[in-house]
Amino acid sequence: MSNVSRRSALGLGLSAGFSVTMLSGSSEEASAAPANTAFSLLLVNDIYKMAGDKGRGGFPRLAAIVKAERAKGVPMLFCHAGDTFSPSLMSGFDQGAHIVELTNLIKPDVFVPGNHEFDFGKDNYMKLMGASKFPYFGANMRQADGSPIPGMKDTEVFTLGPVKVGVVGLALATTPQMSQSGDIRFANELETLRANVTKLKQAGADIVVAVTHTDRDMDNAIVRSRLVDVLLSGHDHDLWIGFDGKTVAVESNEEGNFVTAVDFVVQVTGEGKDRKVAWSPSFRVHDSSTVDPDPEVAAVVKGYEDKLSKELDIEIGSTVGELDSRSAIVRSQEAAIGNLIADAIRAATGADVAITNGGGIRANRQYPAGARLTRRDILSELPFGNTSIMVEITGADIKAALENGVSQMENRAGRFPQVSGLKMEVDAKAPAGSRVVSVTVGGAPLDLARKYKVASNNFMLSGGDGYASLGKGKVLIGDTDGKLLANEVMSYVRKVQTVDARTEGRIVIR
Repeated sequence: MSNVSRRSALGLGLSAGFSVTMLSGSSEEASAAPANTAFSLLLVNDIYKMAGDKGRGGFPRLAAIVKAERAKGVPMLFCHAGDTFSPSLMSGFDQGAHIVELTNLIKPDVFVPGNHEFDFGKDNYMKLMGASKFPYFGANMRQADGSPIPGMKDTEVFTLGPVKVGVVGLALATTPQMSQSGDIRFANELETLRANVTKLKQAGADIVVAVTHTDRDMDNAIVRSRLVDVLLSGHDHDLWIGFDGKTVAVESNEEGNFVTAVDFVVQVTGEGKDRKVAWSPSFRVHDSSTVDPDPEVAAVVKGYEDKLSKELDIEIGSTVGELDSRSAIVRSQEAAIGNLIADAIRAATGADVAITNGGGIRANRQYPAGARLTRRDILSELPFGNTSIMVEITGADIKAALENGVSQMENRAGRFPQVSGLKMEVDAKAPAGSRVVSVTVGGAPLDLARKYKVASNNFMLSGGDGYASLGKGKVLIGDTDGKLLANEVMSYVRKVQTVDARTEGRIVIR
């Protein structure tokens, strides 16, 4: 079973007469907008990986799509709905500077920051924004004193062919709970939208577009509000396309895997107060797997990949005792390396407890006492690209998670838990589902009714390896919000320098 959780559903809510065309990218005829298109909108969101994965996504293919769209000669706005500075392996070394350079090569017309833009703090965000050659939008973002953030726009009216298109940008209001945004204030999305749509219409906007980094619940609320004609969103990682006859709503999956173009046929009648604008959309979805990467951007990516390779061989700490990541160990008993990883996740999130699956530890090797650990070692142990999450669940849900974790221990299943912040006693001979004899958290017996903050990884949050109980409470850091696990462990090792991880009775099996 894969240890990676990714969503890529195509949601279609289209009225009769509207369709979605999946494009090969290699045929200009197939990717052509309708002959009478007045203007187009192009959307990407949630792209972290430089070169993509398994022949799909990444900046070189995205650049090829953007350049091809711009070459059509149809007025076009390229919009980026955020989440790109992090999380990626390279961002753990340069805090997203390489992403800015790559994005500068394709220059979005509209960029709205996602919560991951603040993973390395407010100062880093401001620094990267200053290095960007594209405009940032965030109408609901303000400095601590309520004043606008220098360098950011709330709205803009673009003249595209025969119409004026008003654009407003909205960031996720809960960003401060997910990232390190400092004293930046994030206002309610709908309230901010309502005020700015009025301003755009007063400025003469014929069509109003909201570019947002918002979750699906807020997306749906925006659509229901009828405040905007078009919603271009990010955050949920879905390929989501909808039109109900009144409002267009689009999200373009993740990583540049699929890039959505919306073409508008427009009819303008009358002048002045009698001016009326009627429009209808059609949709084209670029499948990046069939697009030839742009050579200019590919060359820049290769340079960064070469640099990354050198960065991975840098020593970050040393071990006091032995570490053993052999699958027979991490899938059957408390392991020192499992304690290290769980401790790192708990420290990074501030959780009461951390639980991670032994099957996610993959290098299958032994490190002698005094071994020098490199970044490559950590990446080899945690290769799946999973991210940290945190939930608030009851003690009963924690016990259920632990019961699941030891339910197949005789088979050395990957669900076996490695833990931090708790100790558990297990009766291996008892029937599955009733093997956990006792649990203590912070030295006190687990309170089944009390709520605890539990850190884990996004694979497990989505129910991977049978950990359904993790999703029963309140999600504090979701599966698209956390940082890369490998980076969190690297940071933890760098901080402690000398890793004194050892087995210490966290899991006692009798």
